[in-house]
Amino acid sequence: MPWVQLFLVALGLSMDAFAVALGAGASGRVPGVRAAFRISFHFGLFQFLMPVAGWTLAVSLRPLLEAVDHWVAFALLWMVGLHMVHDGFGRGGGTKPAADPSRGVPLIALSVATSIDALAVGVSLAFLGELILWQSVAIGAVTGTLSLLGIRMGARLGARFGERMEIVGGLILLGIGVQIVLSHV
Repeated sequence: MPWVQLFLVALGLSMDAFAVALGAGASGRVPGVRAAFRISFHFGLFQFLMPVAGWTLAVSLRPLLEAVDHWVAFALLWMVGLHMVHDGFGRGGGTKPAADPSRGVPLIALSVATSIDALAVGVSLAFLGELILWQSVAIGAVTGTLSLLGIRMGARLGARFGERMEIVGGLILLGIGVQIVLSHV
């Protein structure tokens, strides 16, 4: 695959992760540089691993993956998005601590949800006879970089507009979930 085409594929695959990172940064739930690094690293890592998994399992799992990948991504994004919207409305006065999306189940759920499309790309690359290693490295690196930028941009928005940005961040996740389902139905 030519490098320009590979970069465009990586850029396209990283847009969900960028949008989620933007929402996480805007929500004020990313407590510092280490948390931002964890999120961007995991988003990049999962975007690296999913094409490898898709490429490896292409022949045996393709029909199953195509049937459910969008529903899994939808469910994960909606679970986290609804939680963010609920917390955004429920934090009046700042008495309720905000959950950290850079740890535990939220981090894994967001990482999987934003990388499911990369699994399908891995399947496609296998059917095209492409080697997967450099493509996956490029996809992971672009995603990690854009995720870090998204967190930083979102943090600036959150500082400017306050707790309302947590609700916006949750709504972004809900919208991405709907977009994923609509694009597959």
